[in-house]
Amino acid sequence: MSYKIAAPDEYLAITGMSVKNVLITKAAWVWPLQRCTRFSVQPHDYAMNLQAMTKEKLQFLLPVVFTIGPDVNSRGANSRAPKAPAASHAGEVVDSHIHDEDRGDSLMKYAMLLAESTAQKKGSQYLENIVKGIIEGETRVLVSSMTMEEIFTEREEFKRRIFRNIQGELDQFGLKIYNANVKELKDAAGSNYFQSLSQKAHEGATNQARIDVAEAQLRGNVGEAERHGQQERSIAKINAETAVQKTDRDVERATAEANLATQKTVLSRDVEIARIQATRATESRDEDLKKEVQVKRAAAELERLRAVDVVKAAIARESKQQAADARAYEVEAEARANFEKSTKTTDASAYKTKVEAETQAAADFNRTTKNTDASAYKTKMDADAWSHAAIKNAEANLQKKLKEAEGMVAMAEAYNKMSQAFGGPAGLLQYMMIEKGTYVELAKANAAAVNGMQPKISVWNTGSDAGSSGAGGQGSGQDSAATLRNVYQLLPPLMSTIHDQTGITLPEWQFGRLPNSEVAKRHGKDQVNGN
Repeated sequence: MSYKIAAPDEYLAITGMSVKNVLITKAAWVWPLQRCTRFSVQPHDYAMNLQAMTKEKLQFLLPVVFTIGPDVNSRGANSRAPKAPAASHAGEVVDSHIHDEDRGDSLMKYAMLLAESTAQKKGSQYLENIVKGIIEGETRVLVSSMTMEEIFTEREEFKRRIFRNIQGELDQFGLKIYNANVKELKDAAGSNYFQSLSQKAHEGATNQARIDVAEAQLRGNVGEAERHGQQERSIAKINAETAVQKTDRDVERATAEANLATQKTVLSRDVEIARIQATRATESRDEDLKKEVQVKRAAAELERLRAVDVVKAAIARESKQQAADARAYEVEAEARANFEKSTKTTDASAYKTKVEAETQAAADFNRTTKNTDASAYKTKMDADAWSHAAIKNAEANLQKKLKEAEGMVAMAEAYNKMSQAFGGPAGLLQYMMIEKGTYVELAKANAAAVNGMQPKISVWNTGSDAGSSGAGGQGSGQDSAATLRNVYQLLPPLMSTIHDQTGITLPEWQFGRLPNSEVAKRHGKDQVNGN
């Protein structure tokens, strides 16, 4: 008897006395007539380079690495807490394994089928052959049902299907796949499939890179052109603003120059007026002095010549006085005219320049302001008017529809009561036709339809009782030829009636003719019938 303890990566499988099948435990007393076997639960890597064939009969090498070991978590009915059913790797619910030989315990399956003594290390090649056989078989079956494109594009799905199929086979041995790694596919001997695909992908990537470079260059060139265009637009905008500001400065400068010229003109005018006034004063004083001198000289001369030529001297004196006055007046008038002309010309030029500048600036400002204000006000008023009109129209339509609906309801109720009063819809219909004059209108329509037709109705009688009022008369005594005679007498009035109604005249020799008295009588009846 001994107490056996397993390592952390080992389990003890005890068989023998008082053990029904196999006892899987970590530590236990081993009694006489019992056998204890240690087995490792370490997972092992199984690397293989499988040669498989796809659905299109393409052969390739599939390098895979599986990490497989005993399943220590699925203990089945041997679990210490079997309160809820456990889920198997295949997704099915494990019910009760009490009556199974292995009781659903993966470790018991592994111990019963594949466990080896850790000390002896026997059967490792056997276990490897079983695992590799399962992997190769399931992998080749799965690959043969898929195309190469599916294997490439659905790599994760391919890996999951391999994992699921192989795990389903390993469950019966109590083994579990801890990891599955599918490496890059390789060409089989004599095949260049993957090499061709790689070369195609490389060429495609190279061409795509060249396309990307060309697109990047295109975006760079377009961006550069856009930046140049934006720069030129900004420069043009700045130049336009500069020109506007320059124009404003020119206007201000012209205004200042006009003001300066006006002031200069005013000062020049004042100076010129002062100079002219001084000149005129000097000339006037000179003339006055000359006049006094002349007067004095004339007086002396007059005194001297008074005796001989008094009249001539007086005339000469008056002539000179008038000539001097005229000359002084002409000089003064000419100076005044030149001064006024210069002043008016200068004032007109300055005022014209100022008015033009102010008018242009005010017109531009007013035009821009008025256009902007008018456009904004018109837009606002149009929007307000349209909104108000739409609201009013909607309200009016709503009220109209409501009133129409109320009128229809009231009319329907009134018609319903009238229908009950007249004994049904037929009585109501007759009453409405009488009330609205429908029958009168129908009678008028019928009368209008036959008005102006002027029908021609001919009535005649033949036989021995023609013209008699008695119904019996003497008709009972007719002979056998009366019938033929009556038919023959019928033909002339019949043909006359056909002529009157259709205008067709038949020959008299064929059907005979009526007596003149009968013709006149028939014409009289026709006139009465035709009004």
